Amino acid sequence: MTLHLPAAANPALPTRWCLFDGQQVWLDAGAFPAQRPAHSSNPHFIGHNGQFNLFSAELIGTAAPQWQAHTLRQALQGLPADAVPLLARAAQLRRFEHSHRFCGACAQPLQAHQHDHGRGCPSCGELYYPRLSPAMMVAVTRGREILLARGPHFSPGLYSALAGFVEPGETLEACVERETAEEVGIRIRQLHYVGSQSWPFPHSLMLAFTAEYAAGEITPQPGEIEAADWFDIDHLPPTPAGHSIAHWLIKHAVEQLRRREH
Repeated sequence: MTLHLPAAANPALPTRWCLFDGQQVWLDAGAFPAQRPAHSSNPHFIGHNGQFNLFSAELIGTAAPQWQAHTLRQALQGLPADAVPLLARAAQLRRFEHSHRFCGACAQPLQAHQHDHGRGCPSCGELYYPRLSPAMMVAVTRGREILLARGPHFSPGLYSALAGFVEPGETLEACVERETAEEVGIRIRQLHYVGSQSWPFPHSLMLAFTAEYAAGEITPQPGEIEAADWFDIDHLPPTPAGHSIAHWLIKHAVEQLRRREH
């Protein structure tokens, strides 16, 4: 899923529109609309994926009758895979713009940069850029089993890989080891980085790893982990679907284990 971030739109590509409306995103038959509505805010160029340029805007007034309203999560799950990074970027830039109107140091109105997405304070000189919060996700394996857990906010029966945010001053490797110990009480070895994904809830950068079990008994962290267990790769519980990195990571770990059997 290639995301291109030039300073201006590619004139050789058609234009599509990411139209926000409060907490909703409007799609046309599961894709970004091709036409800008008559009433919308000033557009922002987001980037392109080699197939179309994407601009974002706030819908003002009534949507076209053939469009469908989706939550951000629904839109991310429903769009084609090559459009997901563009929506994630549009949502994060929108949140940054809404949450950085005034300087946090002196409370003066911020001014947008002309050359990037930063915002600066004309009074004290403070600079602000879109926030990124790195978070690790790890699929721990033991033999032909994979460790999956569920949080209290998960849909009934759904399990996923372990996840947690990186602390200031912490390396990614240390974060994976700490979060695994905190959330389920085990130690790991053979840690390998396998991929990443921008995930706009609200501004996460998910960094996926695989690891092997080293020692310890599963002890779910109170308040964070509702249940956790080892699952045979032929008998997995319901896991995240769609374009989330959790889905890809679990699938990747299972495929690795199957290859080792042959």
